[in-house]
Amino acid sequence: MTILIYIYLFILGLVFGSFFNVVGLRVPNKQSIINPPSHCPQCQHRLGVWDLIPVFSYLFNRGKCRYCGEKVSPIYMTGELCTGVLFVWVFAITGYKGELIIGLLVVCLSVIITVSDLKYMIIPNNVLLFFLPFFIITRFLFPSLPIWHYVVGFFVGGGILLLLAIVSRGGMGMGDVKLFAIYGFVLGYQQILFALFIASVIGSLVGISLILFKKVQRKQPIPFGPYLALGTLITYGYGDEILQWYRSFLLHL
Repeated sequence: MTILIYIYLFILGLVFGSFFNVVGLRVPNKQSIINPPSHCPQCQHRLGVWDLIPVFSYLFNRGKCRYCGEKVSPIYMTGELCTGVLFVWVFAITGYKGELIIGLLVVCLSVIITVSDLKYMIIPNNVLLFFLPFFIITRFLFPSLPIWHYVVGFFVGGGILLLLAIVSRGGMGMGDVKLFAIYGFVLGYQQILFALFIASVIGSLVGISLILFKKVQRKQPIPFGPYLALGTLITYGYGDEILQWYRSFLLHL
């Protein structure tokens, strides 16, 4: 039975991931997510049913448009696969609990802002405002900690990045500030600090690697939203275990 649920969630994630690609690519440009229908960004040809099957269509067409032959960005298939895998992962760590809804919402938000931030370096307010009420409702319905932990987490997450944005004079975008405030409400004030630590470490390692391999210039801005999302997801799934291991490690020094 569990295997069937995994398969169902994976397929559901693929479908939702395809939709999230559309949201992440259109909303920053203030385009409708409904009209025009899905089309090739190069030749503008409307895509048929066989062009819209998540992952399969990309692989079957060898990463190219079936009509004009131009390459299709791998971001589409990557977004679909990541959403499918993360849907299964959330169920694996939460099981049949209300927390499952919160975890799936975190994945949905994270995928959308990652696509948007990687493509345009924008985290749309419309997306954040859409998800915020759902997080508030579900956190009050399914708290793992006293509610005040999450409220404080909202202000701690947003406050720290707001301070960084002020100090860096634009080096940190306000979209990151708002996003991390929402993540803070999901995780609580203790774990959001750990999420920021993980995001900073991963972001720094990736940034240094990109500079060393001359993929970006030294002062070229790099989107930080995906790293905030990754740090939050890692903390959401394994934060307690990592912190317990770290405390145990310190005690045995």
